[in-house]
Amino acid sequence: MTRRDRAGDDPSDRTRESDRERPPSDDTSDTDTSPDGGPASADPGRIRSLAVTESDVVDALEAAARGGREIVLRVTPPFSGRMRARLHDAGAVDAEGDSGTGYEGTTEPGDGRDAPDAAAAVHVPPERFVEDPPAYPTVDDTEDELRGSEAPYTRERHRERHQAAVAEWRDTVRRRLAEEVTLRTEKGPTTVAVAYLG
Repeated sequence: MTRRDRAGDDPSDRTRESDRERPPSDDTSDTDTSPDGGPASADPGRIRSLAVTESDVVDALEAAARGGREIVLRVTPPFSGRMRARLHDAGAVDAEGDSGTGYEGTTEPGDGRDAPDAAAAVHVPPERFVEDPPAYPTVDDTEDELRGSEAPYTRERHRERHQAAVAEWRDTVRRRLAEEVTLRTEKGPTTVAVAYLG
């Protein structure tokens, strides 16, 4: 079920492409009708399930661990029963880890932000998609492990050890993907099912 990750790919570089709208024929379209058959709405409480790619969750979690940017999974209005969450760069994170993107860092104004009742996109931190997220291996961690082993330290061994540790971390994240995720909205939390795309 795991997918081969692109070597040397910076997860934050993919946000622009993955944020694009999907064609109307997509069965996880963001313009689906609500579960009761009514039209889509500005209320995220209508959401019953999210579709998201495994690689987007892994990439967002990795980018968040590296620091400097807030990478989230974004769900954009209008909202309906089935929605798609896409990788999104929510902006720079300051020293306290606050990006200033809105309600607890989970919402942002929609395209009609000048209107007082403008719909807001929902930002879901990637760690909510993972049960007990593993600690991301740092370069310092893998150097310490290598220096503590019997093998002599070289830059090449360190690079290989770190690549292997990151690959194992990615596999662990995929094995721990949650079946449900809680969305925090202005009206309170709501729990939805998650469908992972390969």
